[in-house]
Amino acid sequence: MNAKFAKVVESLEPTFQRLMGMEPVRAEKLPQAMPTRGIYLFSDGDRHLYVGRTNNLKGRLQNHCRASSNHNTATFAFRVARQETGRTQASYKSSGSRGELEKDPVFGPAFSAAKARIRSMNLRFVEEVDATRQALLEIYAATILETPFNDFENH
Repeated sequence: MNAKFAKVVESLEPTFQRLMGMEPVRAEKLPQAMPTRGIYLFSDGDRHLYVGRTNNLKGRLQNHCRASSNHNTATFAFRVARQETGRTQASYKSSGSRGELEKDPVFGPAFSAAKARIRSMNLRFVEEVDATRQALLEIYAATILETPFNDFENH
């Protein structure tokens, strides 16, 4: 492995440990003082579900569970609703599109329920301002924790 890249990868573990060492909070009760840029982890009890990254932690965390958030801003909830309704296949046509799914009489309520559920999940976050380290840390944490709602597929 390239020495420069290996050095970056090796430096991720202490930040990951800070993430895991954080006392969990809830998205509905975020602390006043929190970093702006970093990664975050949603867990249901001890089960780690989703890792994300952002340059606006407070706003992004609120978007994941705000009742008015849509499929573009509440992606984790959208994935949860897909799994719960069995509608796991993406459609790249207007029929079956994400926007259309939100209006579906089965999927729409499941999506709303997922956003409400996420509001009460355990949430951890850690600051990471460097964009490359942020991206690698997201993948690092998702891989180690085997978070079921992360995927790094190309679309």
